[in-house]
Amino acid sequence: MTQTDKAVTARPVPRRNRWNATDLGLIAVFAALVAGSALIAAIPVGGLGVPITLQTLAVMLTGLALGPGRAFAAVGLYVLLGLAGLPIFSGGRSGLGILAGPSAGYIIAFPLAAAAVGWLTAVVLRRTAIRAAENSGKLRGVLLFGAAMVSSIVLVHTLGILGMVVNAKLDLSKAFLADLAYYPGDIIKNVLAVSIALALHKAFPDLLLRRVRKADDRP
Repeated sequence: MTQTDKAVTARPVPRRNRWNATDLGLIAVFAALVAGSALIAAIPVGGLGVPITLQTLAVMLTGLALGPGRAFAAVGLYVLLGLAGLPIFSGGRSGLGILAGPSAGYIIAFPLAAAAVGWLTAVVLRRTAIRAAENSGKLRGVLLFGAAMVSSIVLVHTLGILGMVVNAKLDLSKAFLADLAYYPGDIIKNVLAVSIALALHKAFPDLLLRRVRKADDRP
């Protein structure tokens, strides 16, 4: 064996990331969290049947806590179970018929928004890790709040408006005005989601923070 062959043999082979039992457990727990949040304190808004719930808080928290892949799986599992017939959508609704209702756009957007904010969270954690510890906390919180708001506006609110246009037969301007009612609550819920996520990452760095750092260190 030549020296070149030895060098090639000795070089570590990068291992693929695979979900373990802990990851699957977290996916199940956060899917249950999203389901529970849809049934708590639903506040009716107008006559469209799209209430204000804690659902977006749970969706954003899932992405902020788990990162893109596991967050998409968790919220996607919730959506699939609801479409399959479990009464876990707001108001205890379920089934494929929900896709013909005015809230269809919001429900479709949830897994996408969770993945988007999860990806942005990984970017933020990676970028802020190189800063001084005393400065990174505040900066990280601001950036994560921005990530949550961008994901909410671009995905949840945009697809929600389109859902009302298609299924509720509203004009685009009327659907936009109807959607504005959800913004104040979303701002508050995103602040809470970021606060909880920061506490989780501080208490349990293996949840996502160390995963991001290991990915950066992998050859």
